[in-house]
Amino acid sequence: MRSMSILAFCGLLCLSCGSPQLNRHNVDKVISQMTLNEKVRMLVGTCTDPAQPPYPAPGTEKSGQKLVFDVVSSSTAAKKVQGAAGEGYAIPRLGIPSMVYADGPAGVRIDPVRASEPDKEFRATAFPTASLLAATFDTELVEKVGASIGQEAHEYGVDIILAPGMNIKRNPLCGRSYEYYSEDPYHSGKIAAAMVRGIQSNGVGTSVKHFAVNNQETYRNGINSVLSERALREIYLRAFEIAVKEAHPWTVMSSYNKVNSVYASESAYLLTDILRDEWGFNGFVMTDWWAADDPVRQQIAGNYLLMRGTPSQIETIKKAVENGELDESVLDRNLKDILETMLKSPAFKQYPYSDKPDLEAHAAISREVAAQGMVLLENNGVLPLQDGLKVALFGNFSYDTQVGGSGSGYVHRVHKISVEQGLAEAGYRIDGELAKAYTEHIADEKSRMEPENFWRIPVAPELELTNEEIQRSVKDNDLAIITIGRMAGEGDDRTMRQGDYLLTDYENRLLGNVCTAYHSAGKKVVVLLNMGDAIQMNGWNKLPDALLMMWMPGQEGGYAVADILSGAVCPSGKLPMTFAKSWSDIPSSKNFGVSPGETNAVRYEEELMVGYRYFSTAGVEPEYPFGYGLTYTSFERSEPKVTAGKDGGYKVELDVTNSGDCAGRDAVLLYVGKTAPEGPSAQGRPLKELCAFTKTEVLQPGQTSHIVFNLSAEDLKLWDVENKCWCQPVECSFSLSL
Repeated sequence: MRSMSILAFCGLLCLSCGSPQLNRHNVDKVISQMTLNEKVRMLVGTCTDPAQPPYPAPGTEKSGQKLVFDVVSSSTAAKKVQGAAGEGYAIPRLGIPSMVYADGPAGVRIDPVRASEPDKEFRATAFPTASLLAATFDTELVEKVGASIGQEAHEYGVDIILAPGMNIKRNPLCGRSYEYYSEDPYHSGKIAAAMVRGIQSNGVGTSVKHFAVNNQETYRNGINSVLSERALREIYLRAFEIAVKEAHPWTVMSSYNKVNSVYASESAYLLTDILRDEWGFNGFVMTDWWAADDPVRQQIAGNYLLMRGTPSQIETIKKAVENGELDESVLDRNLKDILETMLKSPAFKQYPYSDKPDLEAHAAISREVAAQGMVLLENNGVLPLQDGLKVALFGNFSYDTQVGGSGSGYVHRVHKISVEQGLAEAGYRIDGELAKAYTEHIADEKSRMEPENFWRIPVAPELELTNEEIQRSVKDNDLAIITIGRMAGEGDDRTMRQGDYLLTDYENRLLGNVCTAYHSAGKKVVVLLNMGDAIQMNGWNKLPDALLMMWMPGQEGGYAVADILSGAVCPSGKLPMTFAKSWSDIPSSKNFGVSPGETNAVRYEEELMVGYRYFSTAGVEPEYPFGYGLTYTSFERSEPKVTAGKDGGYKVELDVTNSGDCAGRDAVLLYVGKTAPEGPSAQGRPLKELCAFTKTEVLQPGQTSHIVFNLSAEDLKLWDVENKCWCQPVECSFSLSL
């Protein structure tokens, strides 16, 4: 009954007994009225059932061990909103509600069915994953996605969305790379800030994560990330700094790993000195779920909320206060930030959430952004396709298209539009015999697999076709489309094995046989990549006539693919990471997972040379560079006009003209080459760094857009190695992307 909540009713009772009721004027007074037990309970969140198997303590699990804990049955953790990741602790006598925390990098993750209302469904929109969002290079569109996620959270009774994930794409084998935006910190920070603004525009909060230097899943709960102060500041903290300063997230989530031998959740240097004192963050920090080593050290360091919480953490903190090892004023300080954040929450405002978000409108936004972020890698003129072609669809993922990954990015979606469905509804005639063979094969294989869950999305082994079946399809169809897919998710990193970073023998044969058969008949082949990050090409990418990176495109993915292939949308996505010719070309390949000779450490020896910074500086040719993406039209750009500003910044102007035959958008990326002061700071600097980007509006043929980049000194700063502070470059040179 929402007209009079239990909290409100208890509040009325407490008014008569004199207990203060939380409001924006009396936070300190409310804290002074709490018992020690209440204070500690609020700082630990909703506890895990003591009978539940314990989560591995940091450093005790083996390298690469899968982290297993009960997230699927998360309704036990969040009673207000079933399926949410957890809740806070309520104190009704003081007017303190419990806040609800739900996963949400690609959409709100809650249970779709509730025992209390078996005739209703509580579905959420599955938006494209972070890689695709970043590939749009369109902060306005990403903010619109965030606003949609925030509206669903608000109407489903969620107070804080545990998103966005914004760690750097250091290596394509990271299992959660699909949840992260970019290999570039400026790009990642700007996209993340847009997402935060969008979500929080609805009056719900965000928790930017995972702070910090969490770039792999291998041994994530005990790995020690070892890196220089300069790399930490310029690469791995910079995106968080931008998001915090520009978008003001309500909370930050600390990561599982150590940073230079100190657990991130226990690092006062990260959580207090940098986050609060330098950046001005005034929300609260929560741990990642069960990121536990020493709860007392976490509280002192500035990690206020321990999630999901355990009874042992409660007892440890209470005993530390009672024994004089922990001053109770530390708890008071931590509670103050939590309560002041709570004052903004729907729970505190007793928002009468409807359980009826605008899913139809959000589906349209999901489709729009999916098409804007798909990246056309190859095209010899076959795209866009003519209307009404007969199409042979090869590959399981053409029919069982993967819209997102597993783990916290998993969403109980409204529906899933496959490539087959999207093309069919766009008027293309799908080979029925092939479709029947694939769909029956997938259904049969999946009938013997566990259903989808938080940890695993089952993928059927590929249907292996004979050459005779391929040759038959050539006669009956105008075109072949092959979809190659990969699944990834939380808890495991990807591998160098076939079927992951490498193609399987069968995938290589299928590509070769289909291309040979169709090309011999004068017909074209298109390949779609349904995955969250790069795979190795080894030259096979030149076999088909077109290659489209469709990513994990959300629930409307099949429609968006059809929009691109048909030409209804002109492709404008650009790669947010470098595709290397060989994995060994990636500098972090020497130190990924665990560094050679180490037990539980990974050394970031590449320093600043992450992604394109390395490839452009070292002169190593990638398969496809950062910022690469083809289109159906063409653009001409004028020479940039650079004007120095008084504050150490610059104004850069240019014109972009659509010189082609169809309407389209252009992503403009501006790079800066920084000349550092002489000394250690000048050593090992990259040739160029992204310092600004924008996406034009849709330009008609012949139409021109005037682009202005106003760069501040903040945008151009670099780390002074000797003096351990930020400084300005001696000189800047500017260049544009491809």
